[in-house]
Order: sequence, then structure tokens, then C-alpha cells
Amino acid sequence: MITQQIPHATTVSALRARVRSWRDDRLTVGLVPTMGALHDGHLSLVRLARAQCDRVVTSIFVNPKQFAPGEDLDAYPRTLMEDAEKLTDAKCDLIYLPTPDIMYPTGFSATVALKGPALGLESDIRPHFFDGVATVVAKLFNQVRPDMAFFGEKDYQQLLVIRQLVKDLDFPIEILAGATGRDKDGLALSSRNAYLNADERARAGQLNVILKDLATSLQGGTDRKTAEATAIKACQNAFDSVDYIEARCANTLAVLGDGPIAAPTRVLAAVRLGSTRLIDNMAANPPS
Repeated sequence: MITQQIPHATTVSALRARVRSWRDDRLTVGLVPTMGALHDGHLSLVRLARAQCDRVVTSIFVNPKQFAPGEDLDAYPRTLMEDAEKLTDAKCDLIYLPTPDIMYPTGFSATVALKGPALGLESDIRPHFFDGVATVVAKLFNQVRPDMAFFGEKDYQQLLVIRQLVKDLDFPIEILAGATGRDKDGLALSSRNAYLNADERARAGQLNVILKDLATSLQGGTDRKTAEATAIKACQNAFDSVDYIEARCANTLAVLGDGPIAAPTRVLAAVRLGSTRLIDNMAANPPS
């Protein structure tokens, strides 16, 4: 039974005062950035941070800069009390709860924009997205100044974008990845899964099966275009629409050439069911 929830900070000064006290004790600090509505995937990152660092900060901020007009900014689930209880159980040390006026005060005009792994895939569908992600993550890194930060592989393109951000801007932070959390049928855990009705939820479990089949086909030596075409057709039959399903270089997300894959590969997909957008990805290794 939870008797006391963990401390929280709502201002940069309060956050830095707490982190400074840890630094004075020569403790290492890990950061888990989230938008809240926490599920087991988030909590696995907190537990990973707990295992790697002396103290753990989890930020909860629904970042308006990564939502385009007409997207679900207002509808995005906000479950702060439940999140705090989950973070208490996961032994997080501090919840950082900045407000939009703290993150983007009047007159704020900076934007962090990347190319490289940010090109294509999500950017083709949501061209605003990674600029918003990179900007808020850069601010969080400067505000918390962690030794390590933890991101899930479920958002694989985002993970590579953050790694490039750290490299390009010389942040003295190690980025660690956590495996994708999955439900019993293999559906990748996501806060937006709460939007699915019962019929959509039953259909949603097909996405990971299609990706597994695509990865297996590539690993068996099928040429990339043929394997992708089969997966695209399967997604078109299973879902309302398909944004993309592609095999890319695992390290850079560069577009692959024709023929069988010859290096570590990542297969990535985004599909839609009703009003819900699902994304997922899996690794594929070249034929031995």
C-alpha cells in the first residue's frame, strides 16, 4: 500500500536545487522523459534507470511543440495521480512537472532541427514532430543535466534522433535504450492504445505479427522490395490505412538498396485504426 508519494518539482530552480544536492553527494542522475499516462514500458525505463543510476528523475510534460493542429494534444491522456503512484512503486526519486509557460515562456523562439535519422518515415507524415521532440529534449537535458537518459526502442526513429542530438550538440549524457514493452498479444505498449475500442484492440495485435513475418522474410534472404510489398499488403488488409512499412539501416535509418539485406536492419511501421495511430518496429539481421 502506498503511504507516501515521491517529491516533485514544477520549476527549474526547484529541480536544479534537488539535483545539486545529489551532485554534492557525488551521486549519478538518470532522466526518463515522458508525456505521462504511464504504462509498463515507461516503468521498465524507470527500473532500468534505477539499476544504472543513484537517483532517477522522471519528467512528465505533454509537449505542445510535437503536436500539429488537429492532432490529439487536448485529448492526450493525462493521469497524473496514477502516474505518481506508479513512479513511487518503481522507486523514482523525483517527478519533474514543468508547465508550458516554464518550457516555452513568452518570447521563446528557439527550435532544434535535425536531419540524418530524422528524415523520412515519421517526418513524412508528421513533418513538425522531430523538431518539437529535439527542442523539448534539449531543454530537459539542460534543465536536469543528467548523466544518463533513457528512451524506449518502441519509438526507434526518435531514439536515433536523440542519439544524434547528443552527438551533434556535445551533451555529456549517455543515452540508454530499453526494449519495447508489449502486451500479451505482442502489441507495443503505448499511451494512445487507450483510444482503441474493443474491435480495434483485437485487430491491433496483428501489427507485430506482420513485422515479425517481414523480419523473418528478410533474414531468410528475400529481397527487400518483395518482402516490403508483402508486408504492406498484409497491413492494408488488417488496418484502416498504412502510413509506412519499411526496412531501413538499423544504425542510421538510411534507405536500403534493392536485393537481400546485407547489414543490421530495422523494420518500421505506422498504421491507423479508427482515430488511433499505431507504430512499431523490429530488428532484422542479414542472412547468415
